[in-house]
Amino acid sequence: MAAGDRGHGSGEIKLVAGNSNRALAESIATYLKTPLTKCSVRRFADMEIFVEIQENVRGADVFVIQSTSFPTNDHLMELLIITDALRRSSARRITAVIPYFGYARQDRRASGRTPISAKLVANLITHAGADRVLTLDLHAGQIQGFFDIPTDNLFAAPVMERDIKARMELDKLMVVSPDVGGVVRARALAKRIDAPLAIVDKRRERAGESEVMNVIGDVKGRTCILIDDIIDSGGTLVNAAEALLERGAKDVLAYITHGVLSGGAVARIASSKLRELVITDSIMPTEAVRVAQNIRVISIAPLIGEAIGRTASEESVSSLFN
Repeated sequence: MAAGDRGHGSGEIKLVAGNSNRALAESIATYLKTPLTKCSVRRFADMEIFVEIQENVRGADVFVIQSTSFPTNDHLMELLIITDALRRSSARRITAVIPYFGYARQDRRASGRTPISAKLVANLITHAGADRVLTLDLHAGQIQGFFDIPTDNLFAAPVMERDIKARMELDKLMVVSPDVGGVVRARALAKRIDAPLAIVDKRRERAGESEVMNVIGDVKGRTCILIDDIIDSGGTLVNAAEALLERGAKDVLAYITHGVLSGGAVARIASSKLRELVITDSIMPTEAVRVAQNIRVISIAPLIGEAIGRTASEESVSSLFN
């Protein structure tokens, strides 16, 4: 069924966008053939956030599209305040659509006297009034369990699979996990494109730095595709690419869902041996990303739009990934 022809259950569907990624929200709205609901999200002089929903949403099925990306705390507060405004405006159901879920890397107590911030953020979103959460490639799948409301974790793998199949010779490919922790994600993509799997074994000496130790698998003569959910400083990816090339890989590319790319990451990628870094638009690309020669952005708007449409009409979302 075409997105624009789908019934939306008993209530009218409404799409509300925060300021984190307006371009993605507009692309999702275009896919669903549903205009964005008029909503003002602005700042007082002291930078307090003020929200005004400028259309009637009573009885509507509302989807709030907001990545909690940099500046994370501002965008998180926008999401919470928009959700509260919708709840007080008698929306029938509120779904927080969070393409990039900030704080996801703080999903456990790595040492004493530290928080589990991902759980705290889940509580905040729930208590603000969200009825459901729709997100993409959570850093740790168990974060779904931090929410006491239905939570759908979408996967960018089908979007990446289509892009890879359209651009590369599949018989020359090898999928590589840049660390042991990402093996499940890399194996899933390797299975989809029927490619062998390799693993880069690294030892992290301190936060933000990584040291490549070994490559598990024969990468000689292969075009290697590094797969991960987040690229932040870019150090892990650059080191992994160098290790693969040293061991005879023909070429190295990377497909990463969330392009956090903080600090000097873009410059680091631009000067690296990576032929190309492909990221999604779950986080709005900066100007530096847009002009980088070896960084390309692919859109996850159709994937999220389809998931929103299926949620609204009570159809299966998980079948998108079968």
